[in-house]
Amino acid sequence: MAMNPWMETVAEAQRRAKKRLPQSVYAALLAGSEKGISYNDNVDAFAELGFAPHVAGMSAHRDLSTTVMGQSISLPVIISPTGVQAVHPGGEVAVARAAKSRGTVMSLSSFASQTLEEVTAANPKTFYQMYWSGSKEVMALRMQRARAAGAVGLIVTLDWSFSNGRDWGSPSIPEKMNVKTMVRFSPEALSRPRWLMSFLKAGYIPNLEAPNFAQPGQVAPTFFGAYGEWMQTPPPSWQDVQWLREEWAGPFMLKGVSRIDDAKRAVDVGVTAISVSNHGGNNLDGTPATIRVLSSITETVGDQIEVLLDGGIRRGSDVAKALALGARAVMIGRAYLWGLAANGQPGVENVIDILRSGLDSAVLGLGHTSIHDLNKKDLVIPPGFFRRLGE
Repeated sequence: MAMNPWMETVAEAQRRAKKRLPQSVYAALLAGSEKGISYNDNVDAFAELGFAPHVAGMSAHRDLSTTVMGQSISLPVIISPTGVQAVHPGGEVAVARAAKSRGTVMSLSSFASQTLEEVTAANPKTFYQMYWSGSKEVMALRMQRARAAGAVGLIVTLDWSFSNGRDWGSPSIPEKMNVKTMVRFSPEALSRPRWLMSFLKAGYIPNLEAPNFAQPGQVAPTFFGAYGEWMQTPPPSWQDVQWLREEWAGPFMLKGVSRIDDAKRAVDVGVTAISVSNHGGNNLDGTPATIRVLSSITETVGDQIEVLLDGGIRRGSDVAKALALGARAVMIGRAYLWGLAANGQPGVENVIDILRSGLDSAVLGLGHTSIHDLNKKDLVIPPGFFRRLGE
């Protein structure tokens, strides 16, 4: 009997992704760093927060819509940028189409496997994500390309310290896909025939290039070539961040903030939004869960800029908790990648629908008519839950 393609939870999407993907590919998706303290805390911290629901007088209709950086969206969930989505032949274009069909924003990583132009054609509500990588001239050209392609916002990610090593072992990722590499990885691929056949039917094999790093008229560098450029670029100052914001001259998000003092500096340099993020626990292990530091930041700068949360979102109730603590919206990463791996574009749509349904249930149970009414009084918050960094 064929498996029902519909998945009722993000956990089910993860289970199906694990069954479908070669071991190295799934391990790269799971990622995390060092002991996995931040990765686990991102998810587990949500379970420490409870709800205080009502039983009567609830609204028959709930409004879940909002705006992020000037873009109207049907629910407060947007796609977070993630690199090389070679878990499914549809890749980033499939994710962009899913986001469009569900009325939300696509964010595209610099390390994406498909071009910015393809993705903006699939979803005009696309934010382009950059790192501080290469010279200012090179970065200015990348922003110029993003503008020309129709990107409606820029995300700059700065919370990366090139921390590596995982206690459970890191996946083996090849430099490029050639005959030698294909032979070496063939036992893994052959153990997942459905995944392999999906690419063969599409007429190509997953490549590990970063086409959005390509200079005009040049071939795309490999993932590791682009990563090497980034590693060798001296880290930016706050003046550099301001330069990026002025050079872009449009809606601008700074991603990776966890400290109050950094949030204040972000306001000072004129950002539109910040994402409270620890890079999904993939970076400096021991950074607290983003939901623990969120309210300290929304209470400090939430009336001046938009504050989003990224990290650990697995269900609609998690979204409600983030909004109750002042977030404008949340960004999802692994959740949609598992949906993509499990069932392509419909799998991503399925994950977004799961989050929408769970959020709607929470808004109903808490007695509100709109997500904008969610507040701290809706939550049961245990003593010592919050962290305040950088005061």
